[in-house]
Amino acid sequence: MNKILLIIQREFLERTRKKSFIITTLIMPLIMVGLMIAPSLMAVYGTGDSKQVVIVDESGTVAPQLAQIATPEIKYIDQSQLSIEEARNIYNEDSGIFAILYLDKEAAQDGDVALYTNSSSTPIIEQTMAAHIKAIIEHNKAKEAIPGIDINEVLAKISTEVNIVTSNNDGSSYSSGINYALGLILGMLLYMIIVIYGQMVLTSVVEEKSSRVIDVMVTSCTPFQLMAGKILGIAAVALTQIAIWAVLIIAASKFLIPELFSAEVASSNDMMLTSLFDTLSNTGYIATLLVYLVLYILGGFLLYASIYAAAGSAVDSVQDGQQFNTIIMMPIILAIIVMMSIFQDPNTSVAMWFSMIPFTSPIVMIARIPFGIPVWQIIVSLLILYGTFILTTWIAAKIYRIGIFTHGKRATWRELWQWLRTK
Repeated sequence: MNKILLIIQREFLERTRKKSFIITTLIMPLIMVGLMIAPSLMAVYGTGDSKQVVIVDESGTVAPQLAQIATPEIKYIDQSQLSIEEARNIYNEDSGIFAILYLDKEAAQDGDVALYTNSSSTPIIEQTMAAHIKAIIEHNKAKEAIPGIDINEVLAKISTEVNIVTSNNDGSSYSSGINYALGLILGMLLYMIIVIYGQMVLTSVVEEKSSRVIDVMVTSCTPFQLMAGKILGIAAVALTQIAIWAVLIIAASKFLIPELFSAEVASSNDMMLTSLFDTLSNTGYIATLLVYLVLYILGGFLLYASIYAAAGSAVDSVQDGQQFNTIIMMPIILAIIVMMSIFQDPNTSVAMWFSMIPFTSPIVMIARIPFGIPVWQIIVSLLILYGTFILTTWIAAKIYRIGIFTHGKRATWRELWQWLRTK
């Protein structure tokens, strides 16, 4: 055990003393919080300058009402006294006008509208204009179809805003949008950690094997002690990084976020921003998510690290290790694909079973947890994950103890099977 601890210490100190580790550890929590906050803040405060749009309406039925519409995105200017040719000559690129909206005499009936832009348009701008014109045309047609009725008064009476506030049966409210964002960020974070630190194990084994450092080290410890120390040492690096992130994120949710965004949230009617603020300010909820994240990171990393260690011992160069790396990555990529699909429905049978399969469960389950899945599924998933880790470690150790002494060629699958059968 003392030898394993020495190897763990060596692996841990070698990596945590690097500047890249320190910089990544400090910056990542800011990136995570920023990714969760940015979409809502951009929706509230990130609107661009108002775009001026000149209207040339030959029908004379749309422009007067369209010019009265005032939005933060678009300002309409009625210039229907001009022909479309005159308007295009006057309001060119040097005029500062964004576009010319042209409606011919039939536009009020068939809805065909031309837009001449002086700068790049976007689907959102075009959809906004189309919605404005559609509402005016339908309003005018309704007045013609029902003469003597004040359409504006009728529309004012029947206008109803619908806001869906979702909550669990126990009365606790939640936002599916926030759950989506949290699940996506946590799942991608776990994917990055498994891949980065897992491949770090493979690279470390290959480098030490090619430089014959392992041949010296095994004179003082057994191959299993060496493999266990290397895996646990790199796992300690990952957990240290996660622990620092957890402390910083919990501290931010408790002190920093309420101070920075309370005023903006109070003055905003954005329900997504309000839900996000409430979620990030809930220290207990954030702490629970981080505990689950650590459990799945530890289990997922140990599972894949043992496989990466076995793969590294079977090759002589990092390039040769790519054949094994591709196979190891396949279930991880499959987990990412399933993770994207569960955002449509986290309770499908596909999502449930892939969150139980140990090779995909860390990523899939951590993406499902924010949606409030049953606790028994999490417990069963963790038991299967750690049980599989014990099995893969036993298998990896049998390959590792022989593979680290083979040099000069890449092991074949047949040779790996023979190593497994060797007592």
